[in-house]
Amino acid sequence: MITVRDIELRVGARLLLSDLSFTVSPGDRIGLVGRNGAGKTTLLNALAGRVRPASGSLTRTGQIGHLAQDSRAADPTVTVTDRILSARGLDQAVRRLRAAEAAMAEAGDHAGALARAMSAYARAETAFQAGGGYAAESEAARIAAGLGLPEATLARPLGHLSGGQRRRVELARILFGGRDRVLLLDEPTNHLDVDSVGWLRTFLQAHEGGLMIISHDDGLLAQTVNRVFHLDATRAAIDIHNTDWSTYLAQRESAARRRERERANTERKAASLHAQADRMKARSATAVTARSMSRRADRMLAALEPARRRERTARIRLPEPAPCGRMPLGAVSLSRSYDGHRVLDGVDLAVDRGSRMVVLGLNGAGKTTLLRILAGVDRPDSGRVVAGHGLRVGYFAQEHDTLDPARTVRQNLADAAPHLTDGEARQVLGAFLFSGDDADKPAGVLSGGEKTRLALAGLVHSGANVLLLDEPTNNLDPASRDEVLAAVGSYPGAIVMVTHDEGALDALRPDRVLFLPDAEEDLWKDGYRDLVALS
Repeated sequence: MITVRDIELRVGARLLLSDLSFTVSPGDRIGLVGRNGAGKTTLLNALAGRVRPASGSLTRTGQIGHLAQDSRAADPTVTVTDRILSARGLDQAVRRLRAAEAAMAEAGDHAGALARAMSAYARAETAFQAGGGYAAESEAARIAAGLGLPEATLARPLGHLSGGQRRRVELARILFGGRDRVLLLDEPTNHLDVDSVGWLRTFLQAHEGGLMIISHDDGLLAQTVNRVFHLDATRAAIDIHNTDWSTYLAQRESAARRRERERANTERKAASLHAQADRMKARSATAVTARSMSRRADRMLAALEPARRRERTARIRLPEPAPCGRMPLGAVSLSRSYDGHRVLDGVDLAVDRGSRMVVLGLNGAGKTTLLRILAGVDRPDSGRVVAGHGLRVGYFAQEHDTLDPARTVRQNLADAAPHLTDGEARQVLGAFLFSGDDADKPAGVLSGGEKTRLALAGLVHSGANVLLLDEPTNNLDPASRDEVLAAVGSYPGAIVMVTHDEGALDALRPDRVLFLPDAEEDLWKDGYRDLVALS
């Protein structure tokens, strides 16, 4: 279904992957893993036909379903149902049916107009039935429900949904496309609650076509994949393991222990040769032999260097907060509606200096809307945001709205921290793993994890004393996620966080919780922890 032969992938002048050859066939369920920036998203985009390889051949047969990281790509005026049905072209058939019905009603006693309308209706119904008809509509609704989309959202335009809901709609559309497709899924569990993740696992286990999935969800990989492709950024290569996830992890751990043993043995042998050479070099009769032994020891150690290399981890830190008053940020009776649907209703909020609050609620409850209003990105329909003495807000958007995709990495950082010199900006970017030519890449070509790092880099020198963090661990590899959580745990300023990540909750150590859409606030209790995965 997908055949790859000797392809090379680049972003600008930077080589990501080379000499890639593999196939994705029906029944293959492949987990695509590796550090952020290794090329996982770029590879998926190449397989989907969104980017062209620099060399080699890539052949696709059959249909492809690609879940990209950007859920804003769809037309915001299209309804949820039409967007899902479009995977089989049924949205057009439904619109033609409705238009023909309206034409028949308007035709009245005009025989010619009525005949034309009836003929159009018959053609539209034939196309509709060919795509599965009313059974397909029911199937689309079942998939939407399985992914946690309430029935009330199905008739709403995409532009009126939260980021998490739009992401679910795109996933529903891909899954609705057909069981014989190749599915290319980039972080499909982002914004899913625990029930929806369980439903997705069951669906993917039964999928009859090919599957390639990028995910940092060990549970999803363990229950779905039967092959693992590991992208090694240090070698610009891919390691293919024809095993399930558990076996892959066991093999990786065993290989790491073996490499450590081999490294230790080599280092001991090299040290022994150096010691023996040191003893022999003082005598002229053995000086030549001593130099030879030293060179041999050096060659042994030099051969270890590739094995010693480690993938770099971003040194993520959050800003030193500027001085502020006792209550730097507040809100009074915030309300906001979209298309007649009330998202926020009378939210009162007081963010004290150094306080830590988590916002909980189902997708669509208004969590992102609240943070956008507090950050000044959106305006409420009623109510007001209260800026206290010395307030400096740092906003991390889950959809990376604060980044300009057309501007480079370096330019985006300059927009967020204009006081930095070019040298200081490059130093900051280097700490966040953007070095050399990476600084001149457009932000639009970055992976989700890279966008997260860039957005966080923009906060470093902001002096923010109130951070509004909307899903800050999405798309991050485990090492980068640990860095972000450590930074959250040590930040002395105030934080208001939206998250589905229980690890982020542990790092935050909240003292208060705000429940949406009820706008009820309470002191944090351990009993609320189980609600995080459900929100």
